[in-house]
Amino acid sequence: MQTIKKHRRKKILGSYPYTTVVFSITLALFVIGLCGLLLLYANRLSNLIRNQIEIQVYLDKYLEASEVTRVKQAIGVRSYLLHEDGVPQIQFVSRDEAAKKFIQETGEDFKTLLGENPLRDALIIRIKADFYEARQLRLIKQDLEKIPGVFEAAYMENVVEKMNRNIVKISILLIGFAALLLVTISLLINNTIKLAMFSQRFLIRSMQLVGATSSFIRRPFVSRAAFQGILGGLIAAGLLFVLLRYAETQVEGLGQLHHLPSFLALTGGLCVIGMLIGTLSAYRSVSRYLSVSLDELY
Repeated sequence: MQTIKKHRRKKILGSYPYTTVVFSITLALFVIGLCGLLLLYANRLSNLIRNQIEIQVYLDKYLEASEVTRVKQAIGVRSYLLHEDGVPQIQFVSRDEAAKKFIQETGEDFKTLLGENPLRDALIIRIKADFYEARQLRLIKQDLEKIPGVFEAAYMENVVEKMNRNIVKISILLIGFAALLLVTISLLINNTIKLAMFSQRFLIRSMQLVGATSSFIRRPFVSRAAFQGILGGLIAAGLLFVLLRYAETQVEGLGQLHHLPSFLALTGGLCVIGMLIGTLSAYRSVSRYLSVSLDELY
């Protein structure tokens, strides 16, 4: 008869639930990183939408080509004008092109009714996303209308103001949710490390009994917790990157919102948050066990 021996792993003094702690920190930081990504993508999306809004600059009638060029040059040096790849975003639309487009869209030829084309030559410009506040747009409109040769500047004022209000509301909502989530995550990581330190309480007392100073006892635990926080942040960022790549294959156009420097900054932020919370939690937990009596350890 063959005897089967069962081996049980016994918990030894100083054993540490390393994997559990890293997993908990990673999961917590992944959730807060996901919220951070929503904030980043919402900001990128709002900038893209704002950059698509156009201002129509209507010119005086019967301007010569040289005068139109002068107006374009005057607008081109404005600080609020958007440039893409070094090219100012100014498009000239002649009155004939505008009339042809209007007839195609409406099916009505107003030339037969009026006997002439009442439309004006126009410059369609796009401005930087930083200048889309209502007050700034009004100042831009006034500035454009002061340029000689400009008859009027116009934009969809109601649409812009409504869009700005919605962007502010969404930003406040996301920031509030992120702040609440950060507090919850901090408590979760703190409790995880406190439980890990609970398994080390006898080792801490043993080191204390042989004469180790408090700073000497704290140092390895605090360093380990800081490293676990950084490691958890890196793993969480890696998981977020994989999730983003998968989402980009499923959602058309999502890749346009991806911005590598912002994602790297988010990764750094996750590592810093994990390191700070881990360090503070480990420091407080070790300090607590350094000050309790032997009876309170059981």
